[in-house]
Amino acid sequence: MTAAQDILEHYFGYDSFRPGQGELVEAILAGRDVLGIMPTGAGKSICYQVPALLRSGLTLVISPLIALMHDQVSALQQAGVPAFTLNSALSAQEVDETLYRVAHGGCKLLYVAPERLGTAALLELAQRVPIAMVTVDEAHCISQWGQDFRPSYLRIADFLAALPTRPVVSAFTATATAQVRTDIVQALGLRSPRIVTTSFDRPNLYFSVERPSSKPAALLRLLAARPGKSGIIYCATRKTVEDVCDMLLAKGVPATRYHAGLSAEERQRGQQDFLYDRRPVMVATNAFGMGIDKSNVSFVIHYNMPKDMESYYQEAGRAGRDGEAADCILLYSEQDVRTARFLIEHSRTAEDDALDPATRQTLLAREQARLRRMVGYATTADCLRQSILRYFGEDAPPTCGHCSNCDRTFDERDVTTEARKILSCVYRLDERGLHFGRTVVAGVLTGSKSEKIGRFGLETLSTYGIMADTTAKQVRLLIDALLERDYLRADPARYDALFLTPAGNALMRGRGTLVLRVARETAPRAAGRRTTALDDPAEDALFERLRALRATLAQQAHVPPYVIFSNATLADMAVRRPVDQAGLLAVRGVGEAKARRYGAAFLAAIRAAQDDAAAHPNDSIRRT
Repeated sequence: MTAAQDILEHYFGYDSFRPGQGELVEAILAGRDVLGIMPTGAGKSICYQVPALLRSGLTLVISPLIALMHDQVSALQQAGVPAFTLNSALSAQEVDETLYRVAHGGCKLLYVAPERLGTAALLELAQRVPIAMVTVDEAHCISQWGQDFRPSYLRIADFLAALPTRPVVSAFTATATAQVRTDIVQALGLRSPRIVTTSFDRPNLYFSVERPSSKPAALLRLLAARPGKSGIIYCATRKTVEDVCDMLLAKGVPATRYHAGLSAEERQRGQQDFLYDRRPVMVATNAFGMGIDKSNVSFVIHYNMPKDMESYYQEAGRAGRDGEAADCILLYSEQDVRTARFLIEHSRTAEDDALDPATRQTLLAREQARLRRMVGYATTADCLRQSILRYFGEDAPPTCGHCSNCDRTFDERDVTTEARKILSCVYRLDERGLHFGRTVVAGVLTGSKSEKIGRFGLETLSTYGIMADTTAKQVRLLIDALLERDYLRADPARYDALFLTPAGNALMRGRGTLVLRVARETAPRAAGRRTTALDDPAEDALFERLRALRATLAQQAHVPPYVIFSNATLADMAVRRPVDQAGLLAVRGVGEAKARRYGAAFLAAIRAAQDDAAAHPNDSIRRT
């Protein structure tokens, strides 16, 4: 066993690395810069935490959010690792105590926000304490091509240059296109980095897109199929969060809420209620979730479509982190596109205001392009998993058999005639020097008598009313298909006005055909269940007993239950039924520190369950 494997087993309770982890750990230990691109739940933190415990000196971890840092540090401390954080939530005395520990060698990993890199206290500490490695978590935040660009991340390069000796630099992200990866390497000045990209595929996640006529009714239906399950419902705006949460509470759903408009106390209370499973359903904006390592989230429902695929996959990926089956469901409507466009054009932070106008315009154009790709995912008839994987540059088979599109029955329909009518309408508008978006174009084709059509005299177009037997919604869906297949393009600088592409012009003039897959029906699907094989009723009952014990111990230790052991670890424990410390350490996810701290209680629970079984041989182990 190598030293790295020994650390992995001793502190984290795993006897082998996951794909990609070993390569990254080995490169860091060899003194080489690295960039790890691994999906949520793939174990990025292990890649720098293991070498941090083997290298002489301090590892500085740069992380964007307080919640993320707090969660990581709590988990490390539970595993027996000396880790601390410096953030704005600490008092002056707590900051001084942390700096003292670091200065006197009592810390191996120190988590800091990028905003602190320019503070005198941290710069002085960096001059006195040998820094073995600087780790940049959520590294996509440094890229202007990324969906979450943070100018404060640009300080990292200056901080590295100010250090007495350049340390190893490691960077990690869950969502990075090829352009973002290049940007990360250049902006951080990584030197001949070892770049490891693991598969973005999460086989335990089931992806689904629905277009319900009533989102509230659809949401209640989905939650009724998942009683007692822990999940996150993402909404685009604070008002929607409030409305959805109020509706769920009125229906008796144990929900809580989280958005930036709440007080810090309210946000903290809601987050704790969710983490401790007092209220297992969280309704939130995208302000919630980064760094929340809650392992038993069994579903993520997007009540509104996010602005880009990176955000969607990162947020959806918070489901099933323990490897259990989980559902990722998007409730799509055309209003979502308008809301997303409004947020892109009007949501600005203080960091954004510091950018020059040309840079802001470039970033805006990139955000609008990412929105169009997101709409493509929400409206495609192709395999959803394939759509995600190809977006991130990964080859994928045409079908996965584990998404709503693969479960649907499709008919192939020749829509060439309808497509030519739409393209001709856009062409006729262009002849008059007029350009409109999909709503007006659909109105012209269906013979709408709206005020705008009358004001511009559009009823005089030769294409007016030529699709009167089709609904405006159906026409808009066909326009989405033409946009997705590059027969049309939408100009974001002109409110997504439609223009013909060369391919669209050719199709309009009779060259080529267009065949679409049209959904006939949707096969009903049951909610996800645990993927760990607990077919034996005794094992399943023991799992529930161990879960109840975990909840009690978590309450006593003032930590979320998953920080003690994940559901996957409890399931493995229920199968193995260890009788002593050695057997307990063989359970995946049980390290030596946790075995010492909690082992006696879990072994006692297993013995009690076996005693119950012996006393009642005709019954399965009783649930507690």
